[in-house]
Amino acid sequence: MASATDQALRAKARALAARILVDLAKSGVATHRGIGRIDTRRAVAADGDVDLDRSLDAVVGARAAGQAISLDDLHVRSWVRPDTALCLLVDRSGSMTGERLATSALAAAAVTYRHGHDCSVVAFGSNAIVVKSQDQSRHADGVADDLLQLRGHGVTDLGLAVRTAASQLGRSRAGRRVTLLLSDARSTSGDDPTADAAALAALGELVILCPAGDRADAEALAEAAGARLVPVDGPGDVPRAIAEALG
Repeated sequence: MASATDQALRAKARALAARILVDLAKSGVATHRGIGRIDTRRAVAADGDVDLDRSLDAVVGARAAGQAISLDDLHVRSWVRPDTALCLLVDRSGSMTGERLATSALAAAAVTYRHGHDCSVVAFGSNAIVVKSQDQSRHADGVADDLLQLRGHGVTDLGLAVRTAASQLGRSRAGRRVTLLLSDARSTSGDDPTADAAALAALGELVILCPAGDRADAEALAEAAGARLVPVDGPGDVPRAIAEALG
């Protein structure tokens, strides 16, 4: 009976912690979604200013026929921002407890809450666990709770992690694809991850979110693979770090 009670209390504590993390994620700085550009689309599918060059023939033809012009025949110009697909890679090797565990769960909650329609969360060590796949619908608190149940152990196969990210992002049609690697980037298993990381960076963007006090390996990988580096100073710094990574 005591064991069952302890398990129930732990489950309630995890659920409460997950909800708190989601609330923190919601209060974070809203992320940018890439650089805007002017695009021309059919008026039936977008708002904006009429593109006279693209619409002139349709306007003249409708006027000559004494008919109202169809929105299908009009084109408008407007600012658009590219959709963004995210993959968060969470390092679960070593001692994944305390502050590091909270940082990972908060990052997962923030990514899922803000980009849940097109994001994936992968926890990795010697293997890769897809906590949320790119095309799966999951609540942020459930994703955070799953990460809170993980315990760090074993070695770090960074090559496997970035290949898994490439596979997940390959399911998306978004114009912008970003991988957030939450890790000290210290690879202790598998092949040298540099080539895989460079290929992932070429697919879109690779941003390494490394501990502020442990960045040497992350800096080396970022330079070799053409990735960006954003240090994270604990759980409270996660919203700022993600906003900078996506800005």
